[in-house]
Amino acid sequence: MAYEGMTDRNRIEAEMPWEARDLPVTLYGLISRTTEKFPQNNAVSYQIFSGPKDKAETFNWTQLKDKTTQAANLFRSLDIGPKDVVAYILPNCNEAVLSLLGGGVAGIANPINPLLDEEQIGAILRETGAKVVVTLRAFPKTDVAEKTAAAVALAPNVKTVLEVDLLRYVTPPKSWIIPLIRPKMTQASGVEYKNFNTELNKQNTTLDFEDVQEDRVAFYFHTGGTTGMPKVAQHLYSGTIYNGWVGAEILLDENDVMLCPLPLFHVMACQVMLLGALASGAHVVFPTPQGYRGEGVLDNIWKLTERWKVTFIVSVPTALAAMMQRAVDADISTVKTAFSGSAPLPVELFKRFEETTGVTIVEGYGMTEATCLVSGNPVDGEKKIGSIGIPFPYTDIKIIKGTDNGPIDAEVDEVGEICVSNPGVYVGHTYTEAEKNKDLYYNEKYLRTGDLGRVDEDGYLWITGRAKDLIIRGGHNIDPAEIEEALLGHPAVSFAGAIGQPDAHAGELPCAFVELIDGATVTPEELIAHCKTHVKERAAQPKHIKIMDELPKTAVGKIFKPDLRKDAITRVYNEALETNGLETRVVSVIDDKKRGLVARIEANGVSDTAIQTILGGFIGKWEHAETAN
Repeated sequence: MAYEGMTDRNRIEAEMPWEARDLPVTLYGLISRTTEKFPQNNAVSYQIFSGPKDKAETFNWTQLKDKTTQAANLFRSLDIGPKDVVAYILPNCNEAVLSLLGGGVAGIANPINPLLDEEQIGAILRETGAKVVVTLRAFPKTDVAEKTAAAVALAPNVKTVLEVDLLRYVTPPKSWIIPLIRPKMTQASGVEYKNFNTELNKQNTTLDFEDVQEDRVAFYFHTGGTTGMPKVAQHLYSGTIYNGWVGAEILLDENDVMLCPLPLFHVMACQVMLLGALASGAHVVFPTPQGYRGEGVLDNIWKLTERWKVTFIVSVPTALAAMMQRAVDADISTVKTAFSGSAPLPVELFKRFEETTGVTIVEGYGMTEATCLVSGNPVDGEKKIGSIGIPFPYTDIKIIKGTDNGPIDAEVDEVGEICVSNPGVYVGHTYTEAEKNKDLYYNEKYLRTGDLGRVDEDGYLWITGRAKDLIIRGGHNIDPAEIEEALLGHPAVSFAGAIGQPDAHAGELPCAFVELIDGATVTPEELIAHCKTHVKERAAQPKHIKIMDELPKTAVGKIFKPDLRKDAITRVYNEALETNGLETRVVSVIDDKKRGLVARIEANGVSDTAIQTILGGFIGKWEHAETAN
């Protein structure tokens, strides 16, 4: 049945309460039900290289269920009970899928971004109390094994490390060479190391323990992208199954194929795409260990689409921009649409992608703290460019605004904080640390997202800003506090404020503003060099630093970041206009209640088309100064 808008959304919700739906209680129940329906259908595929004819490994649903069972039995044999944690620190591979699913059946699975540094990984392992870690065996061109060993040394609860050897995916002659150049590494002391697949293959394909039919925490996902000290969100079976159900109800069936070059430590890949497949019987394909960052993935994206007869391409704005620059050199007639999430999509990119490829884009919104899914543009209905769509069935969104008498519901098109209630929100227990759950809910039901937005008269949600000030670079969250702390460690710096400056490729890039101590002298170049040493993650290192006589501050002395954003928008837009030979200039940036920050342009005779060609690649809006309200 078509899913065209609020009418269809409301119809689905009105059929019955969420609790009355005939759905499995547990993850194992879900995979068992889908296997019974489609035992021989393809479930998951993985290829280590990006070529359209390169070796791939596919599990059908029977095989995936059997291997998930073996993984769960393996973890239970290593003393993983329902409240114990299996962490995996892996690039994309089928073993990551099995660690996620098997870990969630036996205990609590904890995916960890392998791009984090050892101190951050160690901190997550300590916070979750992980007993078992699944990671790579030392392998050329990656330091994951070495980094994990250093992190495990910081986490005394870890007793066992299970190693995954990617060599099994490689064909000759590379498979002959890799053992000769495999890096040597020192294992963490006091920890038992075993081969994941050797131990897996010893296990039964029927569950050795009871799959207790009750809701419980089954996953720990850390927030914070690739930077900052991440918080750990906890996900229930019920929230996970809700995310899978949404995909199966409004989008996917057993005939669909998703191409998902997103990492298997991210909720979009795990809780939306993989769980969507688990709920519907669809087939999900993961190309290369690094996904979109993998060698040749973008160059081969259309040929991979043809190879796997893909119906849905899973993407983020930076990848869509890169895909658009590759000629469609294959038969992609099977594609129904492309998904875009994790960061706002510039209007111009949306239009150009559809014009260039003939593939429509559906934008959505989700967050780790809500298990994931919140809203999306209806696949069969109106897609409002720049909007993140309508709430999914059983998701209730409120926009709240502060008043002297406390927070109240905003009116239509009024901007406030986006608050979410749905089966994916674990009220009172969103984070593992109880302290972080304080003041996190509105009316003790709605998760406060920290995002600012509005709901229009048609029920579509629009994000206008971020109350929590995260910098989103190509879909990865960067905590500005890490940059600010590094700058404040410089002896010449008195105050520092970090924000995201507009970028046509990544959406935002980190930049910073500083106020110096009286009498101190330092150059922006010296401060950038300082950050390269003291900001651990390269993605978070600021690309521009401006020294100001005094940073804008509020009445209580807090740095007023909206003024810093206006400064950055003016500088970046004017640089882009000047570089392209246009006489147009940004003369001011206003804070529009509906649209967020809007650049006011003095056209100086330049056409709107020419201006939009340059500025349309940025997420922000612009208007003529002379016609602005």
